Amino acid sequence: MSSPGSDVTEVEDVLDEPSHEAEAESSPVERPPARSWRTRADFVALALIAVVSLVASVLTWAFSDARATTSVTGPSSWEPLPEAAALPPTLSEVWRAPSGATQSPAVVLSAAPQTGEEKPSSVVTGDGGTVHGRDPLTGDVRWTYERDLPLCVVSTAWGRAMALYSKGTNCSELTSLDGVTGERRAQRNGDAEPGTALLNEGSHLITTGSKFLEVYRRDDLVRSLEYGTLRAIVNPGKQPRTGCTYGSVAVSSGRFALIERCPDDASDRVSVLKPNPEHSDQPQVFASVLTGSKSSQVVAVTDKLVAVAVPNPARLLVFDAESGNQITEKPLDVPDADFTEPPNHVTRAFTTKTNVFWFSGSKTVALSLETLTPQWTADGTLGAGTTLAGRAVIPVQDGLRVYEQATGEVVGTVKLDREGHTGPVQLATAGSVVLEQRGGTLVALR
Repeated sequence: MSSPGSDVTEVEDVLDEPSHEAEAESSPVERPPARSWRTRADFVALALIAVVSLVASVLTWAFSDARATTSVTGPSSWEPLPEAAALPPTLSEVWRAPSGATQSPAVVLSAAPQTGEEKPSSVVTGDGGTVHGRDPLTGDVRWTYERDLPLCVVSTAWGRAMALYSKGTNCSELTSLDGVTGERRAQRNGDAEPGTALLNEGSHLITTGSKFLEVYRRDDLVRSLEYGTLRAIVNPGKQPRTGCTYGSVAVSSGRFALIERCPDDASDRVSVLKPNPEHSDQPQVFASVLTGSKSSQVVAVTDKLVAVAVPNPARLLVFDAESGNQITEKPLDVPDADFTEPPNHVTRAFTTKTNVFWFSGSKTVALSLETLTPQWTADGTLGAGTTLAGRAVIPVQDGLRVYEQATGEVVGTVKLDREGHTGPVQLATAGSVVLEQRGGTLVALR
């Protein structure tokens, strides 16, 4: 009687038995007996492999980014906010939230459910490692995205919230989140400097820095441009200048402008660049020209012009954005003390259909969008401002001062008690809600 398992060997021996004809043609070769995989050692080996695989999977998950991420999504629809048909006689606080990662109020514009027109849908706050999408009217949290990493900056673009985290010394982890639901969209690893901003050019997202800038394209956040001191140079000699440091940055559709300070230049220069050149490590420069001054600030850029403010005496230089030729020079009613580097290398300005409003540090200057020349100046301001019901609303020490955009005529002042906050104030609106960024706190007024 055969032992258990021997049937397999006997069947295989029969199948493998050489024919008599083969034996006649060649000498018989002794074959080792087929081995059964049912021994105790086999089962032990399989068990060990399974245990090792399981432990490896657990360890991978335990130390992965996924384990350290919390995502709570919200509803997929929202009620469009009522527009402000007229200026309110008073404004009072309706909610506030900590938001140290937003440099100005972050409002998501999404396609309205009925008309498809872009309307404010969510206000985004960021603090610590947590990003919240909030109801603009109440501040209630609709969705949450959280990582065990510190946030560098939170901004918005293309109906999404953009959250840039630090994983080490630089700001390297960029995540886009659906502005309505909070669902995670495209992600990308970058190399932005600490203290960076995220600027929406229209189809691209630009990071700022003193030595290095990056640009990401809209759909998938693939890097479309590296500018400055590259950390890993693949093809040397592609950058137009080396050893430069960078000042303020302004953006417009299809281009961005920045102040450069290079060792071989006698003064600051302003350069206008394409955000999406053919090769990401080979910038395409529309124009680059010396300003003839130090402590320059780029104020605004359009498809035709770029404006730069320079001190001693304070004046505004307007250049052709394609050729670099100077077009005009106008005096500015701005003290020389205002010519310091703006926070995060970002020009403090907002644009309407007719004007660019630039905050110098103590005053707000209204420029014509067509010519970029000064039209009027508001004294004693705390920020560039925003618009509400067709008028310019600019923060001042005792509240919000309202101006006619075209003439600078003061319409009135809405009194506010900012509870001791005296620093800069960045404004935005979401429907009839006025949002103030006061340092690391976001305050909603209505």
